[in-house]
Amino acid sequence: MNILRSFWNSPTGLKTTHFWGPAFNWSLPFAAAMDTKKPPETISVNMTGVMCVYSASFMRFAWVVRPRNLHLLACHVTNETMQLYQLSRWFRAQRTLEQNKKEIDAE
Repeated sequence: MNILRSFWNSPTGLKTTHFWGPAFNWSLPFAAAMDTKKPPETISVNMTGVMCVYSASFMRFAWVVRPRNLHLLACHVTNETMQLYQLSRWFRAQRTLEQNKKEIDAE
């Protein structure tokens, strides 16, 4: 019971935005993980780039803010990883399309 009480009253406990912000923010990396099953042609490179910048800036915020918010940091590290993976899928698909176009033009 003391563990629950100390978590409830902690500066990053259930009564604070330090807990609920990252809890709801986990929907971003989960959505990116689900998008890995979609074809890379459907990836919005602009939105994915914006999500990379967003997560990078909030990783820094999560580290600098007092009390340090490791829950938010973990969420944005995961999101940054997923978004960079999505960008790599898009770039590989574009390269493949260009190579196929060159092969067709060479024939």
